[in-house]
Amino acid sequence: MAADIINLSAVRKRRQRDEARKQAAENRVKFGSTKKQKTKQARERASLERSLDGKRLEKGDEDSSA
Repeated sequence: MAADIINLSAVRKRRQRDEARKQAAENRVKFGSTKKQKTKQARERASLERSLDGKRLEKGDEDSSA
């Protein structure tokens, strides 16, 4: 019965690389927006806010006309 000989240093390094890959994947999900995507989202959000502001009814408008 022969045992497999393993290099503990290689195992440790492989484990560290796997952990680093896992952390990188989590960071990509967490912080993964590119600058182009962020600016596009900001433009869309500003457009929606302008659209809603234009459609908003204010209480002062109804009271002054009556």
